[in-house]
Amino acid sequence: MTTIKIEIPDIGDAADVEVIEVCVSEGDSVAVGDALIVIESDKASMEVPAPVAGQIKEVLVELEAVVNTGDHIVVVEAESEATDKDDPEEQSPSPEAQPTEPERTKEDKTTPSDEVELPKPPTPPTPPTPPTPPTPPTPPTPPTPPTPTQPTKRVETERTVETDTTIVYAGPAVRKLARELGVQLTEVAGSGAKGRILKDDVKVFVKQRITTGVSQTGGMGIEPIELPDFTRFGEVETVPLSRMRKKGAINLHKSWVNLPHVTQLDEVDVSDLETFRSEYNGKVSDRSERLSPLPFILKACANTLKEFPTFNSSIEPNFEHLVVKKYFHIGMAVDTPEGLVVPVIRDVDKKGVREIAADAKRLAKAAVDKKLVPDDLAGATFTVSSLGPIGGTGFTPIINAPEVAILGVSKLATKPIWMHGMFAPRQMLPLSLSYDHRAVNGAEAGRFMQALGAQLANIRMLSL
Repeated sequence: MTTIKIEIPDIGDAADVEVIEVCVSEGDSVAVGDALIVIESDKASMEVPAPVAGQIKEVLVELEAVVNTGDHIVVVEAESEATDKDDPEEQSPSPEAQPTEPERTKEDKTTPSDEVELPKPPTPPTPPTPPTPPTPPTPPTPPTPPTPTQPTKRVETERTVETDTTIVYAGPAVRKLARELGVQLTEVAGSGAKGRILKDDVKVFVKQRITTGVSQTGGMGIEPIELPDFTRFGEVETVPLSRMRKKGAINLHKSWVNLPHVTQLDEVDVSDLETFRSEYNGKVSDRSERLSPLPFILKACANTLKEFPTFNSSIEPNFEHLVVKKYFHIGMAVDTPEGLVVPVIRDVDKKGVREIAADAKRLAKAAVDKKLVPDDLAGATFTVSSLGPIGGTGFTPIINAPEVAILGVSKLATKPIWMHGMFAPRQMLPLSLSYDHRAVNGAEAGRFMQALGAQLANIRMLSL
């Protein structure tokens, strides 16, 4: 075995390059070509490969150290078995080893030498003394003194590198891609040989993060909430979320984190609408054809969206434009045992209240029966979330991005309202309009609610 100091190869015009990754630690075994460190200049990053196979005896550089061509980086105890067989002369790199070469003959007695072994020549069998090459290991001891840096400090650094940052095998192109995308390679699973990370691995990792909404932080640089060990306080049960609930949670989190929500609360007098609805339902023999307040609300929303197209739009991520839709497909939140689903009623502006009611019932049943098709869930431009009789007095619905607004409908209640110089019982419907403040301002939201209230308050403005 031979101890070798590996140095930085010629890196051209680059100078004072930084060590951005230390890929090995003391005691590791390396093969020829394995990455030892990764250095980065102003123009590119590159790996410094191992020129020989062996075991790392010492690491001479630290993370973020500045190095140049010729600087020593690691000490390797090389596997010399191959060189012993291929070229015996390579075993004598130092002059001290030459006197002990097995090629010495009887004539060598006359050659000048400082060796003490000269008296031994009388015995011809002594040529087998080449086993003495083990003495070369003594020269390797000099390399240890030349270490300019404190070994203890270096060992401590290696430990932190080993525990805090795991060894990553990836090429310069992959590392560049990871830096551009803001990806920590220590979190990426490599699919290449020996776990080497490829470009496709980085792309798959980014795609998973986007679709799952998982990040190093909880969003906007906020650290995620860590759960304590609840079993310390009592018995617990861990219930897995259904796929639907999990997807809904992810979407709601992304929307809440990315959109600046503002919610405007109001009450609408729907006494005339309720009177008309009661009269109509009393004349319908088939119970399934009776009308709830929801189809009226959906129709009123479609009419109001036509008047205020900003609420029927999406804002571009660069905030340069609003994408205003000329169609009016309204999502309708449906509660199912598996979680919240939002099927979409298409072209609400072109349909009458009874047709809207039929579509709503069909989609709600399909949602509960798990028979919705992808088209039933796509294309919404606005959403209505009605809690009906359990709705309370108001709530803050979360916008269904990339939409810019959602209407929350709470519980209808009879209240005394001052009218014509006296209090009168009126049916009041609480409404909650959440909107994306990047696309909609407060004045627009106020006017939208006034127009929507006027639609619902006057039944004649809604056509069957």
